[in-house]
Amino acid sequence: MAPSVITTQDTAETTVDLQSSSTRAVNEMLTSPEAPARVRVTDPQGAHALACGLDSTIDVVIDGHVGYYCAGVNQKATVTVNGNAGVGVAENMMSGRVHIKGDASQSAGATAHGGLLVIDGNAAARCGISMKGVDIVVGGNIGHMSAFMGQAGRLVVCGDAGEALGDSIYEARIYVRGSVASLGADCVKKDMREEHLAELAELLDAAGLKHEPSEFTRYGSARQLYNFHVDNASAY
Repeated sequence: MAPSVITTQDTAETTVDLQSSSTRAVNEMLTSPEAPARVRVTDPQGAHALACGLDSTIDVVIDGHVGYYCAGVNQKATVTVNGNAGVGVAENMMSGRVHIKGDASQSAGATAHGGLLVIDGNAAARCGISMKGVDIVVGGNIGHMSAFMGQAGRLVVCGDAGEALGDSIYEARIYVRGSVASLGADCVKKDMREEHLAELAELLDAAGLKHEPSEFTRYGSARQLYNFHVDNASAY
């Protein structure tokens, strides 16, 4: 079924009602060479895998809640969700920007290599798990095991963090404004130098947040688990 499309001439915006089409048809339109520059998707009703695999500078706005893996494998595109997002939003994102105006379920930004993921509300467990270069900014709190095995990139949390933050972390940087329930294996508190204050200020500005960088604490790897050592066996 072809998507039902209404073009709004004054804003050069194409509107697609997802209840008049299928998710596959909409995704095919968004990834086609003839895709319009700006698309608004209405009435998503929690659809899964919406706006996945985008690989151009298209601007997509989704009015409503989305299900699993929204904006997965994103490249170059800007995706804004005016609602909440299910599991794995922006999973394996390579570049571009994904902005969730509500809350996100677990594994937000999982394995993502680049780009910026902004979550205005809270993110559930495993936010940024195995992150590989993405920048993630969360306006609220995050759940347990976030940034687990975080290899590269930055995770900014403007609220509190759950248990086992940064467990088995590599070189990802974590900034938390609130409290941390507990740190995971090999994750430690680190000094906040001028370079970190500067990069945090840039990330907060990019996310449209006004917090002072000096209010945050930096966490990262103690670099004790890079190679096996018998004295650290209980931490593996």
